Amino acid sequence: MPDLLRFPLAEGLTRFAPTSGTMNEPLRQVVHLLFGLGIAGFILLFDRDLTLSTLVLTLFAGFILSDAVSRGYTIPVVSAIIANLERRDAAPGRGALFFALGALFCLVFFEKAIVFDGLVVLSLLDSVTTLAGTRFGRTRIYNHKSLEGTLAGATVTAAALCLLVPPPAALATAAVAAVAELVSPVDDNLVVPVVACLALTALL
Repeated sequence: MPDLLRFPLAEGLTRFAPTSGTMNEPLRQVVHLLFGLGIAGFILLFDRDLTLSTLVLTLFAGFILSDAVSRGYTIPVVSAIIANLERRDAAPGRGALFFALGALFCLVFFEKAIVFDGLVVLSLLDSVTTLAGTRFGRTRIYNHKSLEGTLAGATVTAAALCLLVPPPAALATAAVAAVAELVSPVDDNLVVPVVACLALTALL
């Protein structure tokens, strides 16, 4: 396998990569949650032009790194993270790239405060739904997803959103976003934030 660069740090991290062909789903969801809340906070705290430029640069660099990894190059830290956190049937870094792309789209078309709330919805809903569904899911309803996971994700998201918007808007947005996450034919990182932002714009 060709190497772009090789450092002891990267080699050390690589030791933690799964050897059984499966990634660490709980860790992946925790990282997804923190990554999403981090982007949401950045968008809320900083100037709109700065956040737009940062997201564009992040996407550009991310696609370059993804392409390099898919071609077989080993990139310090990045390759180890992907080995631990990315699903085996996905392009390298696809989840993070789609999350950033969804955030960028929302920031172009919606107000900053709405985008912040929408990304909080995505971060919580996706992570809690997956974690609860993996641990407690028994009733499969659609797209191999469980009723228990969907209800848990919607409940936690609604509770958190009640701290940011009026409860009726929080409950309605969480419900609509949960349905979108359940039935979306494409990556939910692209669909859920847009649906959440549309719902919040209509309700607030």
